[in-house]
Amino acid sequence: MGAVGCGDAGGLEGAGATPTAVGPARLWPELTPASSPAFEIGEVNTEVVKGVKVPGDDIHRVDPVGVVRAEIAASQGDYAGDKAPYRDTNRRMADCGKGPEHGRCPVLRPYYRDLTGDGRDDLTLGFRLLPGKTTAVRVYTVEKHRLVQVMAWEDALSGVELAGRSLVIRSPSEVAGYEYRLQWTWDRDQRAMLLTQDEMLRTGPRKHSLHPSPHPSGAPAATPSGSPSASPTVFPSASTG
Repeated sequence: MGAVGCGDAGGLEGAGATPTAVGPARLWPELTPASSPAFEIGEVNTEVVKGVKVPGDDIHRVDPVGVVRAEIAASQGDYAGDKAPYRDTNRRMADCGKGPEHGRCPVLRPYYRDLTGDGRDDLTLGFRLLPGKTTAVRVYTVEKHRLVQVMAWEDALSGVELAGRSLVIRSPSEVAGYEYRLQWTWDRDQRAMLLTQDEMLRTGPRKHSLHPSPHPSGAPAATPSGSPSASPTVFPSASTG
């Protein structure tokens, strides 16, 4: 019986030459490694929410609308007055009498999941920052009978997901076909949700050029460093109370 050639039907086909692996090259080794950050960006963002009680240490009994009202009261410059950037959020809080997502209320539906690993649910809350197109996202936990904000972010949102004990936010990019993906994960030492991943990922199909630029022999074309992984659990799958 003759051997089956690579070009025969049902046979194997060669994938071509394997690119030579190239290890990382350290640049400017003479530079002294920095020991402190150049900018303070508030990576550990925690604060006790004043004026909001937690009955029985049960975060499900905390009024989400009351939590947003407390933030507005503590940041009057952002919400109060005709020139405040989020003035319409403040005005529409009057429509929250029946709770989040009723009528013109800017407070979104709350979600509950244990993000800190203590066996108790934490609160993930969002509210629209009007009249703009951004949304505030917050995470709260209960510590020593007090409501504590352990994460805060504002952005234009493409999607928000709870994945295990992490919060993932996807936002539009100014580069067509890409989006930003940011992930916060609880850090028990810092007692806060830390930004543990910050990526720019392709979302659409790659456009194939009719006239690709040649690349030097042995140097493969550069490609994006990451690609979207399987979608984590989206918000609606989390407990809503």
